Amino acid sequence: MTLPAMIEIPAQGEAHYLFILAHGVGANKENLEPLGQALNAAFPGAVCAVMDGFEPFDGGFGGRQWFSLANMSADERPARVAKVLPAFIEMVETLQQRYGIDSAHTVLVGFSQGTIMSLEAIKAKDGLVGQVLGFSGRYASLPDQAPQKTVIHLLHGEADQVIPVDFAHEACETLENLGATVTLDTQRGVGHEISQLLLETAVQRLGETLEA
Repeated sequence: MTLPAMIEIPAQGEAHYLFILAHGVGANKENLEPLGQALNAAFPGAVCAVMDGFEPFDGGFGGRQWFSLANMSADERPARVAKVLPAFIEMVETLQQRYGIDSAHTVLVGFSQGTIMSLEAIKAKDGLVGQVLGFSGRYASLPDQAPQKTVIHLLHGEADQVIPVDFAHEACETLENLGATVTLDTQRGVGHEISQLLLETAVQRLGETLEA
């Protein structure tokens, strides 16, 4: 496939891991570049691909989106995601082929809408990546099976008014009940953002579960 525009942050030496970063609606790759730089500093063996969403944001200002929110009811979210999910999965597989890194050593890092896409990609194709770091997101629809080959780390601000933290608790409880390997870390007073503490926690979680 023709990949979206991206910022590549190369590994420091030989690349052992691939981190693919997916931003929120109305943002772009530049917004998540600092996160990619921070993850690259924490994991020098990781090449970080910070991706642009598939479409221009249609909400009235610049930026990109993975799927449109225009005139979307809550019931319509799963269908909107399903429409673009094959392309998202193909994007991940294309990047894995480009860098010669297998799924077990690939991490999907999402924020907001990027987390929705990441979680739904794993729901559709277990083992597409070995880990998901999902900041400030949710499922489009909750899973009914646990991923067997993917570890999921959820991170969320407790004061998030865009995607309330209740969605993260619901996702974590559902995944735990299904037998998934999942963690959830939240922070008081943090809104729809990635705080320094949540970033540090994400790095710690990844360090505990990344395959050597």
